[in-house]
Amino acid sequence: MFCKMNAVERQLARLFYKLGVVVAKNPGYFLVVPFLVAALCFTGFQRMRSEIDPEYLFSPVGGQGKMERNVVESYFSLNYSARFNVGRITRPGRFGRVIVVPKEIAEEAHQLSRAAGTEGLAPGMYNGPGANAPGTGPYQRLPDLGNLLTAAVWDELKILDEIIKNATAVVDGERFKYSDVCARWVDECFRNDILELSHVMDDVESGKLNLTFPVMFNPVTWDAHAFPVFFGGTVVSDEGTILSVPSLQLVYFVTADTKRQDEIGAAWEEAFLKAVGEAEDGKIFKHISTARFASRTLDLELERNTHTVVPFFGTTFMVMLAFSALSCVMADWVRAKPWLGFLGNLSAVAGTAAAFGLVMYIGVPFIGINLAAPFLMLGIGIDDTFVMLAAWRRTSPLLEVPERLGRTLSEAAVSITITSVTDMLSFWIGIISPFPSVQIFCIYTGFAVGFTFLWHVTFFSACVAIFGYAEKKNLHSVTCVKVLPVSQADHRSWLYRMLCTGGHNPEDPHNPRDNVEHSVMVFFREKVAWMLNKPFIKVLVVIVFAGYLAGACYGITNIKEGLERRKLSRTDSYSIDFYDREDFYFREFPYRIQVVISGELNYSDPYVQFQIENLTQTFENTSFISSPLYTESWVRSFVGYVNRNKDYLNISIDTEEEFITSLKELWLFQPNPFSLDVKFNDDGSRIIASRFLIQAVNITDSNHEKEMVRALRQIAREASLNVTVFHPYFVFFDQFELVRPTSIQCMVIAAIVMMLISLVFIPSLLCCFWIAFSILSIETGVAGYMALWGVSLDSISMINLIMCIGFSIDFSAHICYSYMTTPAAVDTKEKVRQCLYALGLPIVQGAMSTVLSVVALAFAHSYIFLTFFKMVFLVILFGAMHGLLLLPVLLSLFGPGSCSSESIEGADRDEKKKARGDANGRIQSPMSPGEKGQPYGLSGTPPSSAASAAAVALQLGHGLRPGGQFLALGPPVGGITYLGNKFNQPLDLVSAKHRSLGTVPLEKDLGLGTSGEEESSESSSAGKSPQTGMSNSGGGSQQRLPWNRMSNGNSNPSSMWHRQLQHQPFQPPQLMEVYSNAGYMSDDEHQRIRKHERGLSRGRENGFRRESSDQRLHYSPDDAKFKGKVQYANHSNGALVNRLQSGYVGEMKFP
Repeated sequence: MFCKMNAVERQLARLFYKLGVVVAKNPGYFLVVPFLVAALCFTGFQRMRSEIDPEYLFSPVGGQGKMERNVVESYFSLNYSARFNVGRITRPGRFGRVIVVPKEIAEEAHQLSRAAGTEGLAPGMYNGPGANAPGTGPYQRLPDLGNLLTAAVWDELKILDEIIKNATAVVDGERFKYSDVCARWVDECFRNDILELSHVMDDVESGKLNLTFPVMFNPVTWDAHAFPVFFGGTVVSDEGTILSVPSLQLVYFVTADTKRQDEIGAAWEEAFLKAVGEAEDGKIFKHISTARFASRTLDLELERNTHTVVPFFGTTFMVMLAFSALSCVMADWVRAKPWLGFLGNLSAVAGTAAAFGLVMYIGVPFIGINLAAPFLMLGIGIDDTFVMLAAWRRTSPLLEVPERLGRTLSEAAVSITITSVTDMLSFWIGIISPFPSVQIFCIYTGFAVGFTFLWHVTFFSACVAIFGYAEKKNLHSVTCVKVLPVSQADHRSWLYRMLCTGGHNPEDPHNPRDNVEHSVMVFFREKVAWMLNKPFIKVLVVIVFAGYLAGACYGITNIKEGLERRKLSRTDSYSIDFYDREDFYFREFPYRIQVVISGELNYSDPYVQFQIENLTQTFENTSFISSPLYTESWVRSFVGYVNRNKDYLNISIDTEEEFITSLKELWLFQPNPFSLDVKFNDDGSRIIASRFLIQAVNITDSNHEKEMVRALRQIAREASLNVTVFHPYFVFFDQFELVRPTSIQCMVIAAIVMMLISLVFIPSLLCCFWIAFSILSIETGVAGYMALWGVSLDSISMINLIMCIGFSIDFSAHICYSYMTTPAAVDTKEKVRQCLYALGLPIVQGAMSTVLSVVALAFAHSYIFLTFFKMVFLVILFGAMHGLLLLPVLLSLFGPGSCSSESIEGADRDEKKKARGDANGRIQSPMSPGEKGQPYGLSGTPPSSAASAAAVALQLGHGLRPGGQFLALGPPVGGITYLGNKFNQPLDLVSAKHRSLGTVPLEKDLGLGTSGEEESSESSSAGKSPQTGMSNSGGGSQQRLPWNRMSNGNSNPSSMWHRQLQHQPFQPPQLMEVYSNAGYMSDDEHQRIRKHERGLSRGRENGFRRESSDQRLHYSPDDAKFKGKVQYANHSNGALVNRLQSGYVGEMKFP
């Protein structure tokens, strides 16, 4: 069934085989054309349009806050030039803010921040600038917060006010000060009336005058001071008098009604930030410390984030060059490919640049977060490089370069196609997110993944072909000078043998001195697998995994949602101190919230008045809204005023006409702010909308903000009136409502798509189950531990969670498929050994390359890029641990064959019985055993069916490829074996390392290639003919012969079996096809050999005896009908004798 389902993979393999042949024959075109295309696409950078507006990037498209703002602005548009009121703004506008604290308090807080940022503090203490949550910053750790109610402080505040007002912006040669651009109420600039307390501050300091909270009239200027607007962290006595003021804020608004005014306002903000910064850094003030902020701060900080990561491009590229070059180095200096490591990086960079340029041509804006993509693409590109180099080393060096590259691409390109498609689709699924920042990043990165893939199968393939021609000539991989193989360099110096030897000896291509097994692969097979097969270690791994899941679940329960403003700034930004002060001092009365009632209502109707009053009280009774003292409601104040003074005023509001007339005359005169809260129809006869203001209280963090918005909107929905609640920051708060469901939606869709793709390329339901298990486990771990690592669930982490779906599938899919494609007759312990032998090193290399590619982001001093590093590190760590430790254990416990109680011999007998259809399970040859000259009793008549052919293969301990091909006959002894017949014809020529039970391993690539994993003999001899799908003889290379050749021409030419093998077309290697690993013989195999020998000694079919002195096997038939014998091939002037003396000895394989 499996073979029938893998049509997609087989077609891709054929296509890439043809592409490889074309590329190898014409490498010049594929070197030049991709770079010409990259250069053409790169011109798109001249059309780059940067986007740094935080509202556009990090608020959802079509969010409820934006719809609420549209409703409010349709009725109450704010005029900054003449009718400005800070509580009734609908957009942040242009402004500058300064938060002032006592200077000695600021210095203590800065020392605490520096200590937290370097040496660290005790658990629970402040964790450094920019990393703390609201209300947990350095100011909260101070025992004494100081007091600003002194005359000296107010004198310096007046100086600060003058510095700000004199800050000058230059636009198109014109100079603008605050008085020129300030927002105005009637003809007066918006001013900070709290500074007028300087007239009475001497009396306040001496105790002669007490300030009453929350409102007080200035006895000198008669200004009404609303202290909660300006004072932060105020300490109030039981009598309501102010005892101390540890913090104070000053706000300066500028006009932004037109585009020109907005441009001038933006320039003035920069002048404001510069002037306040110079005053603070210049230590002008002795008693106060300032922290500044402007509406452009977020824009400027996003731009600074972009500049932060740019210097790390060069460093990361050099690190990746060094890593990839070292990973491609081998002791064999001919087969090593360090230059291809460099070219793999170059291919990834060129593909990424071309993709970015093309997307810019399309018109997609560029954002700073996109600069994380090149780091990711370097990691992905190097992984693809390792895959292709590993596949190249698995081809025979005796083949011509076009043939080798065709087979390389037919194997490796299919593998990287799967990883590229899954990564690309996981990014493009992120486009369904409502956050433009996520959409833009996913578009750029999705295209970059696709282009990197295209550049690797074209440009990099051409590079492989060129170095393949150099290898064919036995040229040094660095200097391109012809060198000697190790076996022929004994007469040269030790330095030459160390640095200038490699390749193979054409006369003796399987010499063990020229083919050395990779020590790290052996370590995973002999050490790691040995430990994981111990019952105690398995229990320990399961316990640790349970603890891992418990910690992840705990982290998920503590996850915070939403992107706080501080996280858009660098950790060393001036704005961090402002956020710390604002979060600590000004969270008691943070937001002035507007409530709009739309629709034509008869406000003179007592029932309508009751509905409005009831609505107002419902808001005030929530825990998020302050007392009625801070509510501004024109209905409440006007109706109350008329009812209290009806006799004195001699007016009536019983009818709608009388109500509106009295309202206009008594209450809506221009200086009154209530005149901004009533909207009349065109003729002024009816009220079509009204507004009142409520005050939020004690909103401490983003979760509290989310709960407040949710509660207020619920009240508005349940009201009998058409009600809208709004604050300018609600546009940002919408992310709190959407980020969780959107993240879950994207991850679920991505996981389903990944599993479907896996099922298409790897058609195994059991494989898909383990892949789904791994995705769920890894994503749970990333989500939970990111919360414990200080990462919130926001649009930045959402990008990474979506990206992690694609990354988490890699290691798990390869391990699962490797385990399940191991022959069923092999026990679970041996399966674990084979999986880790094939994949241990590639997983480690793939994980290291990806982490190295993003490690520079950890030093960028930016939450955005630090989040990328943290989450990529987590997904790679968890993915590698799942692949190397957890999945081998779980598969050995619950995977296929784990519950079988039969012995290996029993499993073999079942397989043979099934293949032969023998009810008694006895092994019977389908051909006449008396046929002379046929080795192992194989007659000249070929089997009549695939079942009988499989039976023969099983009898010999071998397997069949799909389509009826023999994989190989195992070598009894030595590197090359001849099976005796009357023509002394060679049947199979394979490496002495191919000694495991069952089929001869071809070491197919599992998608995580490694440069050094194939330094063994099979890496240079396992080639297959494109015409037959079998191995080429190639002067001693591995052969896989059709039946008619094995039978010395005695087969029946008319049989279907003969015709199928005689005209077998090219069969590309199966995707990630795993055969028995080579290079060792397990204890079980030794035991089976001994049992088989004991059985032979009792007179069973054929007999063999082992001579322990030289480990040679001799054919000693008990039956006189067998006259042949197994003999060694005396070739290459006694090379075989040398191999035997050096320990290069093979073992006969038995069923």
